[in-house]
Amino acid sequence: MAESVSTGTFNMESYYARGDHTLKVPMSLFRENRERLIARLKRNSDVSAAKTFVILQGGIEVPFNDTDTNWPFRQESFFQWSFGVEEPGCYGALDLSLEKSILFVPRLPAEYAIWEGKLHTLEDFKKRYGVDETYYTDEIKKTLKDKGASLLLTLHGKNSDSGLYSQEAIFDGIGEFEVNNTTLYPEICECRVIKTAKEIDVLRYVVKISSEAHKTVMRMVRPGLGEFQAEAAFLNYIYSIGGCRHVSYTCICGSGHNASILHYGHAGAPNSKILEDGDMCLFDMGGNYCGYAADITCSFPANGKFTDDQKFIYNAVLKARDAVMNAVKPGVSWTDMHLLANETMLTSLKEGGLLIGDVKDMMKSGLNEIFQPHGLGHLMGLDVHDVGGYLPGHPERSTSAGIRKLRTARTLLAGMVLTIEPGCYFIDCLLDDALTNPNQSRFIVREQLTRFRGWGGIRIEDDVLITETGVENLTQVPRTVEEIEHWMAEGRNELKLPQDK
Repeated sequence: MAESVSTGTFNMESYYARGDHTLKVPMSLFRENRERLIARLKRNSDVSAAKTFVILQGGIEVPFNDTDTNWPFRQESFFQWSFGVEEPGCYGALDLSLEKSILFVPRLPAEYAIWEGKLHTLEDFKKRYGVDETYYTDEIKKTLKDKGASLLLTLHGKNSDSGLYSQEAIFDGIGEFEVNNTTLYPEICECRVIKTAKEIDVLRYVVKISSEAHKTVMRMVRPGLGEFQAEAAFLNYIYSIGGCRHVSYTCICGSGHNASILHYGHAGAPNSKILEDGDMCLFDMGGNYCGYAADITCSFPANGKFTDDQKFIYNAVLKARDAVMNAVKPGVSWTDMHLLANETMLTSLKEGGLLIGDVKDMMKSGLNEIFQPHGLGHLMGLDVHDVGGYLPGHPERSTSAGIRKLRTARTLLAGMVLTIEPGCYFIDCLLDDALTNPNQSRFIVREQLTRFRGWGGIRIEDDVLITETGVENLTQVPRTVEEIEHWMAEGRNELKLPQDK
């Protein structure tokens, strides 16, 4: 839905919203992103603005196998960042010299109105998305030729998390232009790393909605509930209350042993277990609004009361999170924050009798990677694992045990949004390896470890904004043992399963 609102910049500026109760996202957010990209490219000594255009290709609808239905459409992230366009099949161009934006939309046959409703005009799209000019996609070559375009900057780069390459624009006649596909990717990624005030508003909103959804789920959880029913309650809340049609990733609703499976919830294990009394739940879920992601993990007991062992492990993870929260600020190395979290957690595990020996020696042996086989967190924005983790001019990915899984090793800057998500897991294959490794097994108290076999794991994940002086935690959920038990206690005696209501 695109509507209009009066602002100081435009008399009638369009915005994205899903009902009057949801956040109104002004199209000026995307105009500012385009302006930032143009300014950055013009500072690049390898780029001449004259006759140079950025050309981006939006996402396309993807058929469901060989049927005549499609997967729910989500816009390609770089295109969303630049234009905020909801429709598939579009292209966008930026004229570096004149600093103008151009949107190209598909020319749909008239009969499409039968299936899709009123077909919008070029002027409709121009007003809706706040661009300077609009044309049809079959006019891309002619339009660029008429404007004297000589060099096209296209998007081609490898995502350091997935290993996949971004979608490079291709259109009929592109071979008649000079194409540079190496300059744009690192520059636009660097722009996406630092969020604007308007982007932060959207992230703050989607994290708040996701926080409230997590709290709603915590209140309904009880033994006998299906993991999938908790997932369904989360999805219902973020969509019906928050206007989030999409989640940012498949919900992870692990209970008991499943809480030790880092990406549980996949097709082979689709949140299908029934919660049992004594289970710990690890629910990792995040809504998506106007393309922007949330990513929150809450860990809590299915029956609402922590056992002593559950408190022990939970508080070890919470201390790690708190240590990072107190230390994180601009100028700090993310690698150092990861190591701080790991050292803090191992110290707590030693104090609780699960480990023995010198904690620094444990770290040198890579024992930290046994109990937390993932990084401290990741950049977040339009992608839940956002771009920019490993770019030229920044630290490269390490191959050393304990830090090789980090999704970024950057020095923190104000305006970054990241997750802080330490965890402690009891994963059989990793524990078996550690117990056969003399450099690691010497630190493990085997008889204490036995009672945690099959127990699962705990993760505490917050979405944070790096500020000029420190950090702002955007996540708003109960975090201490006492807060969780107090929150879950209300109405617990009257809880019913959804199917029994």
